[in-house]
Amino acid sequence: MSERRAASRPAAPRGAAAAPRSLAQLERAIVACEACTRLREHCRRIAREKKREFRDQEYWGRPVPGFGDARARLLVVGLAPAAHGGNRTGRVFTGDSSGDWLYGALHEFGFASQAESTARDDGLRLADCWITASARCAPPDNKPTPAEFARCRPFLESEIRMLTGVRVVVALGALAHEHWLRAAGWWGRLAPAARPRFAHGAEATLADGVTLIASYHPSRQNTNTGRLTREMWRAIFGRARALLNAGARSAR
Repeated sequence: MSERRAASRPAAPRGAAAAPRSLAQLERAIVACEACTRLREHCRRIAREKKREFRDQEYWGRPVPGFGDARARLLVVGLAPAAHGGNRTGRVFTGDSSGDWLYGALHEFGFASQAESTARDDGLRLADCWITASARCAPPDNKPTPAEFARCRPFLESEIRMLTGVRVVVALGALAHEHWLRAAGWWGRLAPAARPRFAHGAEATLADGVTLIASYHPSRQNTNTGRLTREMWRAIFGRARALLNAGARSAR
């Protein structure tokens, strides 16, 4: 492959400012977005009704922005906020079992200041890592529609454009894998047979030097059934760390 990753300038979704020029502007645009009526109604309803164990908490109930280190070399891409996780706390992978798995691994391999992520003000800091999602609102049945993914994609495209230091991407699940490829421009540029395949642990280095690692999502459906084990999960982030360390050595 000889193509280079091009900066994208997508039209912003309804409710978002056009062409954010900074991550701070992008965060405000994401939080203000009202583009998908079905998703916004669902998130607000969940925030009103709440889960019994969280009934004394105020839910975020809005689109959830990315989070992390603006100089990140590692980008982690998930599917969408959980109804009682990110939709409750306002931070990606925060307040649910998937987040326990994710931040535990990030802490072990030196990307997070602590192994738990419970709230936006819990003191957690990421180092050399940014976490984001393909869709920013918690969807009914965990299934955004193709149109909802498409309306949300400019946000991920903007993050990819702004996070210029990213060298390794970990995509959590087949949909996150596909939608990162779409947002980064590779889905359209590569013939179907040449697109990186999704399989747990599959790895592809693209023409711009970014390495894409595929992983099963740490959902209860995968972790409780043994489809994704701790050893398999640790291996993904161990590999990401090894790639970044090797890249740092070669740059000296």
